[in-house]
Amino acid sequence: MPGVNFQKILILDCGSPYAQIIARRVRDLNVYSEVKPYTLALDKLQAENYQAVILIGSSYEKPNPQVHQKLTKAIADILTLELPVLAICLDANLITADQAKNIYVSSEVPAFKQTDSEKQLLQDFLFNQAKLKGDWMIDDFIKNKVAEIKAEVGNSKVIMGLSGGVDSSVAAVLVNQAIGKQLYCIFVDHGLMRKKEGDQVEQMFRKQFDMNFIRVNAEDRFLGKLANVVDAEQKRKIIGEEFIRVFEEEAQKIENAEYLVQGTIYPDIIESGAGDSKLIKSHHNVGGLPEDIDFKGIIEPLADLFKDEVRRVGLAMDIPADMIWRQPFPGPGLGIRIIGDITKAKADLLRDADAIYREEIAKAGLDRELSQYFAVLTNLKSVGVKDDARTYDYTLALRAVKTVDFMTAEPAEIPFPLLRKITKRITDEVSGINRIVYDITGKPPATIEWE
Repeated sequence: MPGVNFQKILILDCGSPYAQIIARRVRDLNVYSEVKPYTLALDKLQAENYQAVILIGSSYEKPNPQVHQKLTKAIADILTLELPVLAICLDANLITADQAKNIYVSSEVPAFKQTDSEKQLLQDFLFNQAKLKGDWMIDDFIKNKVAEIKAEVGNSKVIMGLSGGVDSSVAAVLVNQAIGKQLYCIFVDHGLMRKKEGDQVEQMFRKQFDMNFIRVNAEDRFLGKLANVVDAEQKRKIIGEEFIRVFEEEAQKIENAEYLVQGTIYPDIIESGAGDSKLIKSHHNVGGLPEDIDFKGIIEPLADLFKDEVRRVGLAMDIPADMIWRQPFPGPGLGIRIIGDITKAKADLLRDADAIYREEIAKAGLDRELSQYFAVLTNLKSVGVKDDARTYDYTLALRAVKTVDFMTAEPAEIPFPLLRKITKRITDEVSGINRIVYDITGKPPATIEWE
């Protein structure tokens, strides 16, 4: 990271699914950490000026001979740096007796849930063994990043495809703090946003932050392209491609824009694959923006931060808390929460039901306890009764999960009286829905979203 003026440590991923979690725990102790694959060349590690190293592997899996050889070499290389080293969940066969003398070894597998024993282990290593200061502070990050962006951009114009989600909103406000009116934010409203969300996003960026905010109301255009399409992947493809076309058209109206801002965060980069750990998802530019737009540079101001740190940065820059704690929302929006064909009537129906669900969860004080919660409009209709008359309306599914990293998730145990209250409100207030079901499936075997 350019302009670093704080200590940092290396988390060397030796094939563990927990490297990202350990990195976050270290940062919780105000020590900056970076995750790198064990395959990274020694000269690149030497150039980074780390103060300590944590080796993390999986003690449950024996590496194959080829991987074993690479890991053994990586550990030997790390020890040549003569830094304090902590080994967590590492196969004992990878470390020789002589090497073990220079490594602080954790023989137990940490729970990775910020238990007292895990926290004590990290604190002891970082502050007693490595003698670190704990000087990673969010306010310092903001100052450094603002200065860095100013130096890179100069007087150039900058554009951004703004989704209105947490990451893109914080990135936009941070860049705006650095260069003000040189930034142009393009917000494509595809008509598949949550209730009043487009207006709320516009209100914040225009009135509170006085930014160059370009809203493109493209509901008819998107719904026209999606007419009679029922396949989920086809929906995603259509929405993604149309977003690109709309963004291109608007971006071309801004002459001499030399930089593009993206809301990439650190997990996006880690999850693109580190070492031989399993690839979780491909990292690509936000919203599937076209790769052939010619920019002098890409600005990713949040690329060093985890999600919780992104929120802390946003709150420090006076972004409203309800925006910072907004529920995760997929790029295709309600397009993948409407099973079957998409129409404006269905989108409006789901918008109203989802708004009631989110309102009641917030009133019950569960909005920050649950990792994600939302409603899905199924394509199933069934018989019901309302006002002594027969109805034949849609079934709505409610979903709520708890998760640490969104790679796995457990269904949330929402109190039954609250579910009954939500159900009554939706069936009373939203015409067209007569049955509510609650999804209690974890991930795996299900995904968090339905499509």
